[in-house]
Amino acid sequence: MPMLIILGGLAGAMLSPANELAILPVSVQMLAGMLTAAPMSVFMGKYGRKLGFLLGASTAAVGGALGVYSLFYENFYTLCLAHAAMGSALICFGYFRFAAAEVVSEAWRPKAISFTLGSGLVAALLGPEVFVYSKDFFSPIPFAGAYGAITAISLIGSFPILALGLRETGIHNQVDKSKEVAPVGEVLRRPAVFTAILCAAISFGVMVLLMAPTPLAMVGCGFTDVQAGDVIRWHVIAMFAPSFFTGSLISRFGSGKIISCGLLMLCVSAAIAIAGIELSNFYVSLILLGLGWNFGFIGATNMLNENLNPDERSVVQGANDTLIALVSTLASFGSGILISSFSWMAVAVTAIPLVLIAFAGLIFLRQRVRSVA
Repeated sequence: MPMLIILGGLAGAMLSPANELAILPVSVQMLAGMLTAAPMSVFMGKYGRKLGFLLGASTAAVGGALGVYSLFYENFYTLCLAHAAMGSALICFGYFRFAAAEVVSEAWRPKAISFTLGSGLVAALLGPEVFVYSKDFFSPIPFAGAYGAITAISLIGSFPILALGLRETGIHNQVDKSKEVAPVGEVLRRPAVFTAILCAAISFGVMVLLMAPTPLAMVGCGFTDVQAGDVIRWHVIAMFAPSFFTGSLISRFGSGKIISCGLLMLCVSAAIAIAGIELSNFYVSLILLGLGWNFGFIGATNMLNENLNPDERSVVQGANDTLIALVSTLASFGSGILISSFSWMAVAVTAIPLVLIAFAGLIFLRQRVRSVA
């Protein structure tokens, strides 16, 4: 993911026929995730997590190969297709958090989700380094080597997936066949489920809104692609490093309070981005953006899991990730339009009302719980 954050904007800007389309590969990546989230969840519900994860790894490998092809032949639309494949793979890998929650006791679920997302710290540390050392591997074709590295990483990543001790019938083994399953619409109307999905979608959407155009904004402000890569590295570290204790915080204080802290950090991140375009502003804003996403997204994921029965999970989790991908897609398209037509500051200003909507959802849930009590 950190490599795609850097590559999507820079490779897109290099090949796009118009400035407004520079972030189109990232937007297509998000759109593909939206379209495949629900089918992938249903596929895993029917055939098991392991087969689904292997499908994701294969799709990522194909996407990386298409990225290499696109740069060699300077084909912008094939680049978009490459990012579509990798977007589908990323949405698939997102289900690791649910798989982890399903194989532990209820008391361990927040920590399992948190630790699983914490593995992204490895990506945060290695991703930008792999980008720097691989981007010129096919010199003089810039960035092609980085896409080739994505293919290699995806193939290597298949081996630990093969070693997973998950049953092929993973999710539906937990379902009581004799029990009538509630309609999806009815489940989604539960206040806690609705609020969890809303907060997860907005946390992810705001993160994408500010993150996707960051490399372009930084290069436009006179910074180098290596500096942009380092800012992204620290952003992704901030996204995943807190995961090793976020679960414990949720267990102690509850999902709602942790989500609120995350949303507050997203607001402060946007405010710092509005305040200036110095290198320090980019670093601090993107680090807070990562921390806010971590608290908001993990808290919302745990809130959702707490309020679903085993027989509801595959469909509702798919609906959840579809909405997250939809909001992320709109945020990505919007960020491209805002930064090309207006400025980086316009992108940051747009983030604040979105966070306020999520806050409103939490307040509504709290009042609903009090009225029931």
